[in-house]
Amino acid sequence: MTGMGDTIANPINRRSMLAGSLVLGSATLALPRMVFARTAGSRNLLFMLLRGAADGLAMLAPVGDPGFAALRERTLPDYTAARRAQGFFAIHPALDQVGAAYERGEAVFVHAAATAYRERSHFDGQNLLETGGTQPYGLKDGWLNRLVTLAGEAHGAPPRALAIAPTMPLALRGSAPASSYAPSALPQASGDFMDRVARLYAGDGQLCALWAQAMETRAMAEGSDAGNLRDAKTAGELAASLMREEEGARIAMIELGGWDSHANQPVQFARSARQLDALLGAYRAAMGSAWDRTLVLVATEFGRTARFNGTNGTDHGTAGAAIAMGGAVAGRRVIADWPGLGERALHEGRDLAATTALESMLAGAAAEHFALDPKTAMARLFPGRIAAPLAGIVRG
Repeated sequence: MTGMGDTIANPINRRSMLAGSLVLGSATLALPRMVFARTAGSRNLLFMLLRGAADGLAMLAPVGDPGFAALRERTLPDYTAARRAQGFFAIHPALDQVGAAYERGEAVFVHAAATAYRERSHFDGQNLLETGGTQPYGLKDGWLNRLVTLAGEAHGAPPRALAIAPTMPLALRGSAPASSYAPSALPQASGDFMDRVARLYAGDGQLCALWAQAMETRAMAEGSDAGNLRDAKTAGELAASLMREEEGARIAMIELGGWDSHANQPVQFARSARQLDALLGAYRAAMGSAWDRTLVLVATEFGRTARFNGTNGTDHGTAGAAIAMGGAVAGRRVIADWPGLGERALHEGRDLAATTALESMLAGAAAEHFALDPKTAMARLFPGRIAAPLAGIVRG
């Protein structure tokens, strides 16, 4: 990373800045392969990756399945007064905003869902989810970046894509234009410094364009009080400020860690779920009227074991749950080919079995939201996957 103090003390290495980041006072902007792209249409997609394997059986508990009580009797009191969802499911009480959205018809849960990955490594699982391949490290670019390309081909220009993160996540890396933004505690760069950098780049077509793009992204975040991304409510408001305006990003990604609950899971899951809920609630409120044109997809790399371990936690599992939320969602539903939680129904005798391809949910929802051919979206975003894309998540 190039710090402001470094640039003052030393001559600016212009080309090195292309491969790194620009520190602009309170904002950090990473700029790989940027062009000035204006989005086609006004639809917004926010992809949220829950890193650490969120427990789908806690997120949307199948309280009506007799196997759930047998496996997790100690957690049943948590759901006594919880919102009920379609079928025999209950929404974790820490997900209050998500539950309210569900009741308004703005949220769908997809349960017993998993990517093609069936092992138990966070690194491999996240790599597969972000690249959209059929095996870890088989692809170098991300499915969300390929969505930018596909939407651009369909609508004439790639939608503006933005990672709200200090570094570009794998899901948004690739040949399509994308940028990143994260608040920083560093002091604001002076106006004189900014002017000098602008003049320095003025004679270089590529760097001039990159600098202008960085200034546009910085301007989008002006007015935000975010000092970092650790405060979930502030992060949600920041994401909305970067997406709700006409000139904002149409496709964005944000990450939320802390879901690896090997010990004391009830407390740890509730804490992480409250953060997710606060972020989504703040994002919805700050999007204003743009919420009606917004789809939020929430996914994690894999689920957790159905039984609690000896430290009141759960270990790495297989299937979990995903959420589609937004004003564009045809909600108040649970989509699941429920496999059951009986001893013989569990995957390898320990995990919720996967019956729905997570890729089908992501590809189907993205295709509907951006008016893309679903089969083409499945083939391009998740090459090698043969499952049919899910339909009906987004209102037509």
